[in-house]
Amino acid sequence: MSHGQLLTGNAAAAWGARLADVDYIPAFPITPQTEIIELLAQWTSAHEMAARFVTMDSEHSMLTAAGAAAAAGARVFTATSSQGLLYGFEVLYTIAGWRVPLVLVNVSRALASPITLEADHNDILSARDSGFIQIHTESCQEVLDSILMAYRLAEDARVMLPVLVNLDGFTLSFTREPVAMPLAAAVAEFVPPYQPHHAFIRGDKPMAQGTAVLGGAPYSYFRYQQHRAHENALAVHEEIAGEFAARFGRHYGLVEAFQLEDADYVLVMSNAFATKGKAAVERWRARGIKVGLLRLRVIRPFPVAAIVAALRGRKAVAVIDQNLAPGAGGITYAEIATALYPEPNHPPLFNVIGGLGGKDISDGEFEVVLADLERVARGERVVSPRLLFTKQEHERTRALLKIAGKETAA
Repeated sequence: MSHGQLLTGNAAAAWGARLADVDYIPAFPITPQTEIIELLAQWTSAHEMAARFVTMDSEHSMLTAAGAAAAAGARVFTATSSQGLLYGFEVLYTIAGWRVPLVLVNVSRALASPITLEADHNDILSARDSGFIQIHTESCQEVLDSILMAYRLAEDARVMLPVLVNLDGFTLSFTREPVAMPLAAAVAEFVPPYQPHHAFIRGDKPMAQGTAVLGGAPYSYFRYQQHRAHENALAVHEEIAGEFAARFGRHYGLVEAFQLEDADYVLVMSNAFATKGKAAVERWRARGIKVGLLRLRVIRPFPVAAIVAALRGRKAVAVIDQNLAPGAGGITYAEIATALYPEPNHPPLFNVIGGLGGKDISDGEFEVVLADLERVARGERVVSPRLLFTKQEHERTRALLKIAGKETAA
């Protein structure tokens, strides 16, 4: 049973923490995630949540406190964005190395410089090799549900890793959508009280962890254990997803297939802009063009088998990255190309960069992507990576830069 509310993405994240009955919330504000901690501060001060809420002096100290509390056996939640994630970056590796379960929400915002408050994914993808599991969400409903699933995944004895849940700043964080609120009693059955068997800062059960190892075989062994835990997480996630669907009627896989059954062409996207991609697919389907969309949901561990199964046998695939590794191209494009490379007769693949800094992807720009898909399917070469940027936007931006006295490389 559940009841519906109109919630922003940020409010959905806060409700996820509240329903999961977290113990400790170290916090530090940064746009656009501040609404999450404002709600949690309000609820804890009004004694509507039993959690301890503490405002820290930076994201670095916030994440340090989060990891230490999780190591002491508390169920921990916190949130950040963009430069805040980067400010606490070294602690991410420490927390993952300790193998302590907690949930960290990142509300994606493009990185400076230049400055913007809107979303792209260079912040969250910069943390992809930290050891955190990563779940990327498309809707407010998925934000709430993914946080509940994240605690089950993080605290599973076969995994014991922290989880990052990502939602897009402004695009989703301040967008209100209908959200089915699960009843607290049902959530308590799905996310039972945390049994901290792995906690190591306890007087009654001391345990060595994070010990100084001067490289060599012991370090390699610890790192490989972390890798194996990520491999375990793929199967554990599917178990949890099945149980969640049985209890609440919503299923979330490692990836989401949208109209892929008979698709000749496929767009690969992630996060909230995948909704725009789905709208483009529906327009093309109305014209009789067989296009589908594969949404990447779990980014770490990278679900290679699910991706290969979804893309095998297609005429052409366009990976639309809302991120940019300067000098290389899209980050997820490279990972998908690596996954597909061993496949015999793998589909032709090209890269598109769109939505940087929250820039819209227009209907016309999706038409450019479709034209490239058709050309690639015929064996023709296309620009890859292609930046989705109209001539009018280019001219307007060059004019603004000229007024500001800035020069551009191209």
